[in-house]
Amino acid sequence: MRLLRLGPAGSEKLAALDDDDRAHDLTGIVESLVPTPENLQAIREAVTSGRLPELSTGQRVGAPIPRPGKIVCIGLNYRDHAAETGAAIPPEPVLFMKAPNTVVGPEDTVLVPRNSVKTDWEVELALVIGRTARYLDSAEDGLACIGGYAISHDVSEREFQIERGGTWDKGKNAETFNPFGPWIVPADQIEDPQNLALKLWVNGELKQDGKTSDMIFEVGEIVHYLSQFMVLEPGDVINTGTPAGVALGRPDPKPYLRAGDVVELEVEGLGRQRQVLEQA
Repeated sequence: MRLLRLGPAGSEKLAALDDDDRAHDLTGIVESLVPTPENLQAIREAVTSGRLPELSTGQRVGAPIPRPGKIVCIGLNYRDHAAETGAAIPPEPVLFMKAPNTVVGPEDTVLVPRNSVKTDWEVELALVIGRTARYLDSAEDGLACIGGYAISHDVSEREFQIERGGTWDKGKNAETFNPFGPWIVPADQIEDPQNLALKLWVNGELKQDGKTSDMIFEVGEIVHYLSQFMVLEPGDVINTGTPAGVALGRPDPKPYLRAGDVVELEVEGLGRQRQVLEQA
């Protein structure tokens, strides 16, 4: 089962895709696709009942959670990515935040910011919180708070991030800088989140080809760690870092993104995204 929103921007309907790729209309079943135990149980019971109307899958897919309460991001969380950027392996997770209004659908347009010269790509495994996480005791407790998994594209402007005052947030929060989806896969359907392939292409050329096994801090450890500093609530999203292959880590001249470029990305078992870039 995969949870998604189908339809024009602002008028999406909640849906669940079954194993035969049929989209079941969840109108009146749940109010959101936040993967709480209660929501997941209600959705599964409704789908298996066979009484839900079907929706056309040949329409726009919106972000499964259009405005997460917060998006917490882990920087430098892949060994090969840290190496390509010349950074030391961090002793603790490096944190930054993305604003909820950076979220767009998985095939929506990504805007290159005005005055940008270093817009970069980053395919990431996203965690969607399903249970409140507060001062957790262990990584196992952290895993238990993950309601589902999805794909995030952590689009980044490197000049804004690195050269404009020393704070990452300026390079991470431009509009459209977090395509999310196409769907949420409930956590119990992903056998091992530390054994997933991540790939990203720019204009058909493979740029990133990594595995979540290369993470420095694993997903349960990330949720446990974050819970010591903030309360994670159902529907919050955690972007867990990107593998090697970003423009920043490539030899000069670095192939940063421009209007007209096409970026495609996928995470094993979680679907695929595609964005065309335009100038803001």
